Amino acid sequence: MAAVVGIRAWPRPVVLTCATLLLAGCYYAAGRLGLSQQLTADGSVVTPIWPPTGLAVACLLLFGPWCVPGIALGALLVIVSLGAPGPEAAGIVVGNTAAPVCAWLLLRAVGFRLSLSRLRDGLALVFLGALAAMLISSCTGIGMLLLSGKLPTDHLGIVWLAWWVGDAMGVVLVTPLLLLLYRARLPPPSARWPEAAGLTAVVCVLVPLIMYSSVSVLFLAYPILIWSALRFQLAGGIPCALFVSVTATVVARQEAGSFGKLTDIETMMKLQAFNGTLGLTALLLSAVISEQLNTRRSVERACHELVEALQHLNAGGSGAPGPPGGDGR
Repeated sequence: MAAVVGIRAWPRPVVLTCATLLLAGCYYAAGRLGLSQQLTADGSVVTPIWPPTGLAVACLLLFGPWCVPGIALGALLVIVSLGAPGPEAAGIVVGNTAAPVCAWLLLRAVGFRLSLSRLRDGLALVFLGALAAMLISSCTGIGMLLLSGKLPTDHLGIVWLAWWVGDAMGVVLVTPLLLLLYRARLPPPSARWPEAAGLTAVVCVLVPLIMYSSVSVLFLAYPILIWSALRFQLAGGIPCALFVSVTATVVARQEAGSFGKLTDIETMMKLQAFNGTLGLTALLLSAVISEQLNTRRSVERACHELVEALQHLNAGGSGAPGPPGGDGR
């Protein structure tokens, strides 16, 4: 507590500078994490999941526009880490910064709730925050690479698609997880702890077996995901989807399991289709279940208040004086 009070006593420019550097460092670390699982498609390097976009959108939703300098600085650090940047780096940084800002503005415009407790929140995050807004970063990045001559035109379509889907998957999988962690509180002991532990064990054991199986049985991951979302909503569905997606990416990079006999293009298309449907299912199913539970609680609360009001009226009516006797006395 004393440390928090001490930080609040710092001059505002110092606090903003430290926060910007911290966000830039987190963005850079997320970028290096994404690059560690990159794939090669037609000679071009692609990342199936790009975590920095999810981090950037989550920070903007939580803390507002002061995050923009940190996002831009982090994007520049990631580009510099790949080698000496050329003139196109400025355009890529602008695109990678503008896309999360656009996602934040679109989500604010439709009344997005950070709790993701409504179906409309899940749909807004997927279609506005991920698919629509991330067109900015993918189109800007591909355009800059084309203008600089670093991207052959025959690779244009596949690289653009991979860039767009990778950025969108970062928003779909990482943003909800960070929003969830920001609001997380240790729940009280309950009868659901054993189920949560059992679900975690099932996910950690069965998912790698499914991914590394020489027989293509990726669909077996969906019952586990549905169990997670139905019973624990976002707290279960999103971490499960992220774990499955990361495991699938690792297996695809190793050219093992269901991805063992595929070409580079087939591997990328299969992986991104699988990750996309997985993230979409987890997010929307969790939102639907949360909305239904909240609606049921609201109805139960209203019924309870109505019963209390009726009991109060009955108690008041029983204490009122009765009508006069028939003889008029």
